[in-house]
Amino acid sequence: MSAKFESDGINQTRALLDYIIDASVQESGPQQALRQDTAPMPESMMMVSPEQGQLLGLFARMVRPKRIVEVGTFTGYSATWLAGALEPDGVLVACDISDQYIAKAKVHWEAAGLSQKIVPRIGPAAKSLQGLLDEGWAQSVDLIFVDADKTGYDAYYTLGMKLLRPGGVMLFDNVLWSGSVADPQDTTPRTEALRAIVRRAKADPEVYGAVSTIGDGLLAVFKPHS
Repeated sequence: MSAKFESDGINQTRALLDYIIDASVQESGPQQALRQDTAPMPESMMMVSPEQGQLLGLFARMVRPKRIVEVGTFTGYSATWLAGALEPDGVLVACDISDQYIAKAKVHWEAAGLSQKIVPRIGPAAKSLQGLLDEGWAQSVDLIFVDADKTGYDAYYTLGMKLLRPGGVMLFDNVLWSGSVADPQDTTPRTEALRAIVRRAKADPEVYGAVSTIGDGLLAVFKPHS
């Protein structure tokens, strides 16, 4: 999602965000068309923002990925940033529960020249991740991006860490939840799940994690080489 966060009284104003996008985001024509096509949808807030897409692409390029897994694809905008960073023989597995969203995404992936690199999987994400493990993908995925149901994040962490190779990165979106995670009065299941995933990463001795305030908060978890 692309909700903006406010910290220490400094507002991420529209003007500032426009500056960041203009100065740093390398959005292609097909990506812009995808974003504009998604914008009128009632669920458009589920799409990452351009500046977050640029960051996803950076993370991906840093690990030179041959295998990426995305949990929660929506209309495919974030997948274009990730798939664009794949090695020539790379593949992105796009997991989503909605075949309607994936159908829309496929049109734009084709326009972006990425359709041959993206393999959709429709169904519950935990089942899709377990399926990859059953197919022998353990310890072989370079990058995982999670932007799906928040109460499922703990299960995705568990399964994702089994899939992730040493030196790989796992990313969780929306961990600031428009600031709700800092409100002790908010004990809703989704907010508590987001608090829990950040704390889990902090307490996990096998990884190194950090939270960025870009977009609605992005937790990056690095799995070091043993």
